[in-house]
Amino acid sequence: MATAPRAWLLAGGAASRAHYRSSFSAVAVASWPVAASWRPRVPALTVAGSPLVPAGRRAFSILGPKLPTDGDVDLDSIAYGYIASQALFTALKLEIFDKIAAAGDSGVRVADLGEAIGINGPRLQTLLTSLVAIKCLKVDANGLYRCSVNITRFMVSSSEHYYGDFLKLQMDRPFHHQMGGLAKVMTSGEDPKYSAAKYWPAKNYGSEELAKDFLIKQKLDGANRMLDVAGGFGAFSYTVVGATPGLESTVLEVPAVCRAAEQIREREPAYVRNRVNFIEMDANNVDWPVENASFDAVVMSYVSSSVPEPIIGKLYANAFHALRSGGRLFVHDFIVDDNFAGPALAALWALQHVTVNAEGLCLSPSEIISRMESAGFDQGKSKTLEMIEGMTKLVIGYKS
Repeated sequence: MATAPRAWLLAGGAASRAHYRSSFSAVAVASWPVAASWRPRVPALTVAGSPLVPAGRRAFSILGPKLPTDGDVDLDSIAYGYIASQALFTALKLEIFDKIAAAGDSGVRVADLGEAIGINGPRLQTLLTSLVAIKCLKVDANGLYRCSVNITRFMVSSSEHYYGDFLKLQMDRPFHHQMGGLAKVMTSGEDPKYSAAKYWPAKNYGSEELAKDFLIKQKLDGANRMLDVAGGFGAFSYTVVGATPGLESTVLEVPAVCRAAEQIREREPAYVRNRVNFIEMDANNVDWPVENASFDAVVMSYVSSSVPEPIIGKLYANAFHALRSGGRLFVHDFIVDDNFAGPALAALWALQHVTVNAEGLCLSPSEIISRMESAGFDQGKSKTLEMIEGMTKLVIGYKS
């Protein structure tokens, strides 16, 4: 058991005070092996309007919701955010949102929901209360639970806008646990290995919607051949090829993914699958097994953030050689603004990638464009487009 000072410091706030009152007597406190001058630091209980109230609202604080805000950091929201995310991920795994949505406007009581998902215990009430507190659910005076508007639209599996599987497989499964080792990665510079078998299915879920957005912003009419670098199971290629007459795509991937992708390809309609092929790429060899000047477009989605910084320039040089005259390189990734001040989602995703790519580059448009131009792409012609708002960008390089 931790000594009292350590327990206090680790727990913090009201929970620490309650633990102290119930577990330690005055004699126990007097016996702590610390300097006589040391005393637990108890936060002062201030009121709104007091000069002791710090600037910047603490959303979960006993200080209440009326504190002034000045654009400063909300410490509690950040510190306890991992609890909120686990509440969301757990609800997705247990299909809580699906069960509540299935009840329609009438809503669901705790007991009925528990029976539907096989949980009989007060812990379900605790989870539901948390989901209400973070605005995923709503509860009325009769104890009936309903999904919020955003949960109904994005986290109910029957919705056309559903992306809960992406959160479960990518955010929760590999990365949420990886982030616990961020401090170690920062000091050692060594990233732990993680399961590609878990990562690639997650990436595949988002690739189809990404391809649809890509086609709204960029047309490949007239292009005959596309190279999809590290294209996973081919979801991006299938969508783009299916919407672009005459286009064929080659997906470069590691052998294990290629073998799995060949089986998945059989699910696609013949007019699509016959125009997408896979070539195995040695992950330890930065050279590509393709002919020079044989493609009209090269796509790298989430590749630049996944490799060590020294390799990025080599990849762009490979793309330059693979493209025909007039071809384009499309680099899509978690890219922050050139002032490196955000957006927040792009910055946080980039930080998450540090846990699996310790020597990666913090990507910004100017960083990418400078490496494109060093690889031979036209200076001054590259351009940047917003893709997933506040999270990803598309940087385009042109070969003369």
